[in-house]
Amino acid sequence: MQTHFSPAQLADPAVAQSERIIRKCVHCGFCTATCPTYLELGNELDSPRGRIYLIKDMLENDRPATADVTLHIDRCLSCLSCMTTCPSGVDYMHLVDHARVHIEKTYKRPFADRVLRDVLSRILPYPARFRVALHAARLARPLAPVFDALGGPFARLAAMVRLSAAPAPKIDAPPVIMPTEPRARVAILKGCAQSVLDPGINRAAENLLARFGVEIVYPEGEGCCGALNHHMGREEEARAFARNNVDVWTREIEKGLDAILITTSGCGTVVKDYGHLLGEDPVYREKAQDIARRTFDISEYLATLDLPAAAPKDMSIAYHSACSLQHGQRVTLQPRMLIERAGFTVKEIGEGHICCGSAGTYNILQPVIAKNLRDRKLRHIADTQAQMIVAGNIGCMTQLRSGTSTPVLHLVELLDWAYGGQRPAALGAQASNIERTT
Repeated sequence: MQTHFSPAQLADPAVAQSERIIRKCVHCGFCTATCPTYLELGNELDSPRGRIYLIKDMLENDRPATADVTLHIDRCLSCLSCMTTCPSGVDYMHLVDHARVHIEKTYKRPFADRVLRDVLSRILPYPARFRVALHAARLARPLAPVFDALGGPFARLAAMVRLSAAPAPKIDAPPVIMPTEPRARVAILKGCAQSVLDPGINRAAENLLARFGVEIVYPEGEGCCGALNHHMGREEEARAFARNNVDVWTREIEKGLDAILITTSGCGTVVKDYGHLLGEDPVYREKAQDIARRTFDISEYLATLDLPAAAPKDMSIAYHSACSLQHGQRVTLQPRMLIERAGFTVKEIGEGHICCGSAGTYNILQPVIAKNLRDRKLRHIADTQAQMIVAGNIGCMTQLRSGTSTPVLHLVELLDWAYGGQRPAALGAQASNIERTT
């Protein structure tokens, strides 16, 4: 794609990078075939190619974002399916990230939109605040139909309270016994939303890793990875979170740390990109790159441990590959291999490359599109007739649970159970029936 940026504009590293990305686009339109919002809305401007045109025009002419441009950029899930499809290697992720920063700096959103985004950015990254907000949302669940009837910003409020599932199960498992002679020492990102919504995920990861000789640490001072703020265009807030974690993990590396493991794939995509996020920071650039190199999705790391093959089980699993994992990190084979090695049958989901509609805060900010995508995904899952859904991202799990009674587990919960751990609490009332089939 031809561009006409001035030398003065290209002096800005972010603009220069966006210009290089835009020039790679050859207008082929392959991305439209795999873009969830284009499939749902049928509007060229709600496809990656259309958004690239909008971003090019906005940046090239150095003008503030308009309401129309903001609408179409906001509708992007950042699922990155387009990057998997693109034959030209267009780095759409960093381009749309730059567009969101530009929007945040130059466009004044309607009052209700500003308030909602401020609330999300000030609550979700902080577990204590999120825990209180989640309790309030659960109390307000009966009012969801009223909020829907009021429409407008109240529809987003309805989406928030509907996503507040039953209280997270209490962990009554015995303390994790760390190996006396560990084969490796790793840190697990505790996370913000996941630690509140489903703390059993990290406990399952701890048990599983310890059972196979891996020591786990939670470095003091670690916080949110910055993903939630980053995807709302709040670049400096995201960088502040990143710098904090880089400092914390760097201190731990000095004590001896083999890897940083992420059990929420949306976080993993951002942490692996810390080298880019802090690429213009001379103090943090190299340290951030080192952190990124040491970061692995939990499935990537488990695949290196050569877990033993388990006896076959009469149970089929619909594996939902989170967009942040399959498109953002290009991790596709390891989760399926681990599930099969644990004795389960993996059922492939139709349109497995299409987003479920979670996408961080997307299911709150764009509830109608998110619901349509969720229902589309669940129809394909139902076609598999699988007894259980397994995913590697708490956002996807929460989104899918809001529309189905089929048990939804995290990959590490399934594997911990298969290799001698406790039955996952998420199995609920169906657990006894499932146990009889294993």
